[in-house]
Amino acid sequence: MSRVPVIAGNWKMNTTPSEGAELASDLKDRLSGYEGAEVIIAPPFTHLFQVGAEISDSPIKLASQNMSDKESGAYTGEISPKMLIGLGCEYVIIGHSERRQYFGETDFIVNAKLHTAIKNGIKPIICIGETLDERDKGQAFDVVSLQLDLGLANVEKNGARTIIIAYEPVWAIGTGKTASDDQAQEIHGFIREKLEKCLGTEIASETRILYGGSVKRDNVDGLMAKPDIDGALVGGASLNAESFERIVKFKEL
Repeated sequence: MSRVPVIAGNWKMNTTPSEGAELASDLKDRLSGYEGAEVIIAPPFTHLFQVGAEISDSPIKLASQNMSDKESGAYTGEISPKMLIGLGCEYVIIGHSERRQYFGETDFIVNAKLHTAIKNGIKPIICIGETLDERDKGQAFDVVSLQLDLGLANVEKNGARTIIIAYEPVWAIGTGKTASDDQAQEIHGFIREKLEKCLGTEIASETRILYGGSVKRDNVDGLMAKPDIDGALVGGASLNAESFERIVKFKEL
């Protein structure tokens, strides 16, 4: 099964709206005509309109970094899927480790957001991964397995076809550390086997599983050479157009 690679840039809480639009414009020029990967960028909420307008005539896809599990109502400060779609978002990141760690998002909240995303036609990028303490205790596989069980609970197969999984070892995010190529492949292979048990062989073979954890221009080639690593969720390196271009074009360079 051939899976189109995905390189997604998560800008987190960085750049001003004008800086974001400038970065998006630079990326659009650098990636013009490139068809080796599906490219997604996730700027802050405040940038979505400007960045979306900047990339509207390019193959670059727009994503949100978060989303409410509610569709509308008295939820001050929240953003609904229909709002995001209205701004041109095709994807939404759900359950990023920083949302789990700093804002108390549980697997049950992740599951609720997943169902809301699927219902409203926005494609979810579901983040899972273990902490350093959990890895040191030999619990990495148990943690990831439970996150998949709870996060994907009651998802119908048609909806599951829209999901991208992002494995992000929490201990490697923003630390400069990264899982070795073999460590990452081991977990990715386990995730695909788990998806096969939950959703069947066909969907498991179609689902793209991204690695996220200090992905840089210097380590992307080795990671992408592994059979079950289908792309990357890139943090800091996505804020530099030259670095992000190098990651996107891993096949060429």
